[in-house]
Amino acid sequence: MTTQAPTSIFMVRPAAFGFNTQTANSNAFQINEVDDPQWVNQTALHEFDRMTDLLRAHDIDVHVLDDTPIPVKPDAVFPNNWISFHEDGRVILYPMLADNRRLERRATIIETLAKEFEIIEVTDWSGEEQGDRFLEGTGSVVFDYVNKIAFANRSPRTDENLAIKLCKLLGYKPIIFDAVDADGKPIYHTNVLMCIGSKFAVICLDAIHKDDDQEKILVAFAETGHKVIAISYAQMNAFAGNMIEVSGKNGEPFVVLSGQAFNSLLPGQVDAISRHAEMIPVSIPVIEKVGGGSVRCMMAGIFNVKR
Repeated sequence: MTTQAPTSIFMVRPAAFGFNTQTANSNAFQINEVDDPQWVNQTALHEFDRMTDLLRAHDIDVHVLDDTPIPVKPDAVFPNNWISFHEDGRVILYPMLADNRRLERRATIIETLAKEFEIIEVTDWSGEEQGDRFLEGTGSVVFDYVNKIAFANRSPRTDENLAIKLCKLLGYKPIIFDAVDADGKPIYHTNVLMCIGSKFAVICLDAIHKDDDQEKILVAFAETGHKVIAISYAQMNAFAGNMIEVSGKNGEPFVVLSGQAFNSLLPGQVDAISRHAEMIPVSIPVIEKVGGGSVRCMMAGIFNVKR
C-alpha cells in the first residue's frame, strides 16, 4: 500500500560541511558569518549525530552512510537533492546546479543501499546538466505519493520541463507554480515552502503571489482531504516549511522538524499538526544557517521494499 510517510530514511554524515559559495547565489537562506571552517564542520557533525540518535530513539529506521573527505562536498549532508527512492524499486539521480554538488552522486552509496532494499532500476538524469537544466530531487519536487501529485515551484534549480518529464515517468500529475521570498527572488527549493503529510499540508501561501497558483494548490489539497496549515514568511525563513512526516518501525507517525522551525510555530499550528503525528524537534542551528537547508533536506525517504 502506498504511504506518504517513508518507513526508512537515508542520511549522509558530512566530512567537510561548510558554506558553499557555489550555491549561495540561488539560496538566500545561506548565511556566512563564521570564520572558523573547522569549528563549523565539527559543530555540524555534533548536530548530525544528535539528530540521528534522536530519530533512532523514536524507533525510526535510519541508514547513515559517511561522506568521503576528498573531494570536498560542503553540502553532502543534504542527499535528498541528488537521489530519490520509489516503491516500484526505482531510484532516480538528479541534475544539480552546482559543480561541487554533482560530486555527491556516488555509485557506492546505491550499491550499499541495494544490499538492504530492492533497487530494480536506476534512472540517471545527470546528463541534463550539460544543457543547464536542473531538478534537485525532493528539494525541487514535493510529492504527494498517495494521490500521485507533484508540486514544484520554478527556480534556477527547478526546470519546469524536467519536472513535467519526471511526472510522466512516475505517473504523477504536475502542479507547477511560482513562489518568491520577501525580496521577490524565486525560492530555491519547493520543500522550503511546503510539506505534505498524510493528512496535513504546511505551506507558505504568502510566497505564492498569483491567485491562479494559490487556487490550483488549494483545490488539490481540498480534493485530497489535506488540512492546510498556512505559515508566514518569517516562519518559512525559520524552516517551518521544511518538515517531513516519517513512520516508526511500528507504524507510528512522526513529524521531524528543526528546533528553530518548531519554536516559530503558533500554538494552534502545533496543535493542528500534533493531531496527526508526534512532533520531533531537532536542534541544528549551524547546519541551517551555514548550509541554508534544514531537516527535510537532510533526509531522503526510502520507499523501496526491504530485502
